[in-house]
Amino acid sequence: LQILGNVSEFQRVVNVLQEGVDFDIDVNASVFETNIRVVGGLLSAHLLSKKAGIEVEVGWPCAGPLLRMAEEAARKLLPAFQTPTGMPYGTVNLLNGVNPGETPVTCTAGIGTFIVEFATLSHLTGDPVFEDVARKALKALWKNRSDIGLVGNHIDVLTAKWVAQDAGIGAGVDSYFEYLVKGAILLQDKELMSMFLEYNKAIKNYTKFDDWYLWVQMYKGTVSMPVFQSLEAYWPGLQSLIGDVDNAMRTFLNYYTVWKQFGGLPEFYNIPQGYTVEKREGYPLRPELIESAMYLYRATRDPTLLELGRDAVESIEKISKVDCGFATIKDLRDHRLDNRMESFFLAETVKYLYLLFDPDNFIHNDGSDFDVVLTPYGECILNAGGYIFNTEAHPIDPAALHCCRKRKEEQWEVEDLMREFYSLKRNKKFTLKRASDHGEGESTQDSVDASSESGGEKRNSKKNTHSLLSCPSQSFNSKLAVLGQVFLDNT
Repeated sequence: LQILGNVSEFQRVVNVLQEGVDFDIDVNASVFETNIRVVGGLLSAHLLSKKAGIEVEVGWPCAGPLLRMAEEAARKLLPAFQTPTGMPYGTVNLLNGVNPGETPVTCTAGIGTFIVEFATLSHLTGDPVFEDVARKALKALWKNRSDIGLVGNHIDVLTAKWVAQDAGIGAGVDSYFEYLVKGAILLQDKELMSMFLEYNKAIKNYTKFDDWYLWVQMYKGTVSMPVFQSLEAYWPGLQSLIGDVDNAMRTFLNYYTVWKQFGGLPEFYNIPQGYTVEKREGYPLRPELIESAMYLYRATRDPTLLELGRDAVESIEKISKVDCGFATIKDLRDHRLDNRMESFFLAETVKYLYLLFDPDNFIHNDGSDFDVVLTPYGECILNAGGYIFNTEAHPIDPAALHCCRKRKEEQWEVEDLMREFYSLKRNKKFTLKRASDHGEGESTQDSVDASSESGGEKRNSKKNTHSLLSCPSQSFNSKLAVLGQVFLDNT
């Protein structure tokens, strides 16, 4: 819906959501999944609603029903971050907060995958708490990296002791690195980017072999398993975002050879043996390799990347299509199917394929086209491109983060007095009206008048807050962690 612009269907969904979504329910929810799917999805839909033809309320993008729902959902996650380290629990009860018996063990990605959504929410609502907790969690992971610069894949959020010490770029760690880069781009944050670049050096030094990335012991750097995971296929796309295109293409081509071998990427692939790993032969139609193809094609226009896209479409159509959708491939060796279709197939895989083959899509805007909107804080530019995809492929417009800057009451009062004192043109007392928390209660005309009286000056929100992330987990004593993935005992 976000990409195709089906206005009537989009409006129907918005209408249903406006009828009420109750987050006060006695349900245990994954902090990580709720953030990337619910909070991220609502924020993205909120920011794209006007472009989709939806009538928005006064004060948009600083106000709106979808934004309020995103904020409500995110607030339900905040209790998970109330730990001595600032790193969140993996699961929270939406009604009662963190359960007393909740495991303190969370995966690294679950701690480091919040800054995109939470910072966006803070900037749109004016409440810094979301960005603050996200940054605090990111810094806690950074503080607890090993002496050689690596992080493991599961940590105790109460004691900061690493429970699983395998280091790599795949499952359990992946979106932590992704959000350091995307958070740095979204917020123009040098500190986040410097963190990633330091990690990138350690990853190249200890885990990279012949353009493959292996799993190593986080303290010693010794290889623990020479396995490629399909989740790691996001890495070339991430490398392209920092300009390391040559290395990205070489690694991408390695992954593409695996695709050509099986018609998809198995969950685990033994690199020395050149074959699948037992019990990990499936392909649930994951998006990561196609995601990297889209990013790299935008950077290089290399036709090889379109060939991958063609292969993916043909393979998915031939192997996995069934009457009611597209089924997970249970075993790539014989293409047996499983009776399920993962949600990320529609949310990500199909979306990235579409964008790979649609060069003129608004998502690819280079800034030559944009919209000017009036907000309670003056004029603001939107839809100029540079969209940041969260890890569930929900696009966030970075320009929107500059539309809703709010300040403390004292700042408004002092600045009003200063403008009144120094203005030679002012014939009568003029006091700026402060907008309400959601940008409501102030007319557009009031906003325009206030902007013109103050010379159209830009209001800067407080920066240099800190970020946090979190991921899903269950009782750790009933699971086994291998290469960043957590498996049930009966697996």
